[in-house]
Amino acid sequence: MSKSTFFTGQPVLNQLLQLIPGHLVNRLSKRFDSDRYYKKFKTYDHLVTMLFCGFHQCTSLRELITGLQASSSRLNHLGLRYTPRRSTLADANKNRSAEFFEALFHELFRFHYGFLPDSPKSVSLYDRMFIIDSTTISLFSDVMKAAGYYRNGKRKGGIKAHTLMSVKDRVPAFVYLSESAKNDRVFMPMLKLPAGSVIAMDKAYVNYTVMNQWTQDKVTWVTRINQRAVYEVTENRVVTAYHNKNGVISDHNIILGHQQTQDKRPIQKARMINYHDKSKNRTFTFITNNLEFSPLTISSIYQRRWDIESLFKRVKQNFQFHNFLGDNENAIKIQVWCSLIADLLIAIVKEKIDRMRKSKWGFSNIAGLIRLHLNTYIDLFKFLLNPEKAVIKYSREIASKQILLFET
Repeated sequence: MSKSTFFTGQPVLNQLLQLIPGHLVNRLSKRFDSDRYYKKFKTYDHLVTMLFCGFHQCTSLRELITGLQASSSRLNHLGLRYTPRRSTLADANKNRSAEFFEALFHELFRFHYGFLPDSPKSVSLYDRMFIIDSTTISLFSDVMKAAGYYRNGKRKGGIKAHTLMSVKDRVPAFVYLSESAKNDRVFMPMLKLPAGSVIAMDKAYVNYTVMNQWTQDKVTWVTRINQRAVYEVTENRVVTAYHNKNGVISDHNIILGHQQTQDKRPIQKARMINYHDKSKNRTFTFITNNLEFSPLTISSIYQRRWDIESLFKRVKQNFQFHNFLGDNENAIKIQVWCSLIADLLIAIVKEKIDRMRKSKWGFSNIAGLIRLHLNTYIDLFKFLLNPEKAVIKYSREIASKQILLFET
């Protein structure tokens, strides 16, 4: 490949690191005092090392450190002055607070994506839609408390990622890591959504106090009714022939909760829709606080909830969660946060390329290209915009310079 076409003075990893503003790293390292007690291995060095681990899917400290040592001639481009020893990295993973990496991930999302414009009503429904769910990463030790037991009676560990996903951007907007035994409902009070947003969630998320607050904040929520939910039908809404033909069985206004105990446990005015999905031959009961949307719109909002499963599958397929570099909670969280940061950086690259190119790249294709050429001096964006140009020029150069053994 000719240098004049795609060659650049920075390796691919450094081009990705340029998407992380330096002022964010400096500000957060001061806030969490994460450079204290470290003379050489600063927070930025730790971040670059763990991102290198995430992109290359390293399975051990030795594999990671030897990989950095093999790339020693390129470390200056990454802002690294030396490669850390395994003991240094292990101590940093154990002692440096994972809160820095958590804050950096959320700051990066706000920097590159933000939440919603000032007037969300002018934005389409799915552009202001969010989904919440959780996924569990199994740990084959008792580092973090998990639900369930092995057959031999030993409890396995597990870390749960409670996730708020932006449907428009298909990236996590907010993530909270906990032991897998922790209930999903603890995630709900942490969410601060702007007015006009729409949120879809599973029936495990039941907190009437939070749901009431979302209603006051003009946030639409859609979920399925829990089997143990107590409700009272207050009004039967009219179901048109068109809606009935397309699967809507009934539409009611209801009150969720016990009115006798509303002083201690708040009740929630809501709407309940019974819907039959012909493709799956299943009947679903949706509840929502939105009294204006069509019942079919409510159904389609909930159906988009499955998009978050694609996100979980994407992260688990493209990053290594079978082997962790440490056997303590802090090290595990740091590795998960850095994997989420790496996923976010790839998503940013994909979004920028998709804006400029008619045929879109698959996320896994870009992730694979980055993994194979992380230390290559190739302009990532130029190559992704026109990869055929490299093949065509290479073929022409070979044809013009190739020496034939026999005349034709």
